Amino acid sequence: MKNYHHLEKIKTGEGISFVNLNDAIANAIKHSSVTEGFAVISSRHTTTAVCINEYEERLLQDMKTWLNRLAPIKAGYLHNDIEQRDCPPDEPENAHSHLMAMLLGSSETIPVTARKLAIGQYQAVMLVDLDGPRERTVNIQVIGDDKKPWG
Repeated sequence: MKNYHHLEKIKTGEGISFVNLNDAIANAIKHSSVTEGFAVISSRHTTTAVCINEYEERLLQDMKTWLNRLAPIKAGYLHNDIEQRDCPPDEPENAHSHLMAMLLGSSETIPVTARKLAIGQYQAVMLVDLDGPRERTVNIQVIGDDKKPWG
């Protein structure tokens, strides 16, 4: 069993932004010796998420609209009462971002077969930053065998 780890650093856009990770994951698979196994992609932040969906501009805008309806920025969240929390005074009011991240999840596990990520034609693995702009990091772990499954 082989194991390869890569930490991808990403600068994100303002507010809610989507970053297609397919190329970074393909690069990690290429640098690993894994031919058959799986890739685990996980976020290292509480206001980001990792998900699989179509990376199409109009759909991404629909996702932003939907997320903002589910967790509006100005909804009187207790987490945003900075004076009542034990945190630095410059802490952002970002409870909505934490709630959105919980809805979307923080990781994906995807099969790797024949040294390729086994996803559909229109699928993209995305980092969703819900509180940007920031510099973010994503773990890409590739685990599996370096031999063909039949030999």
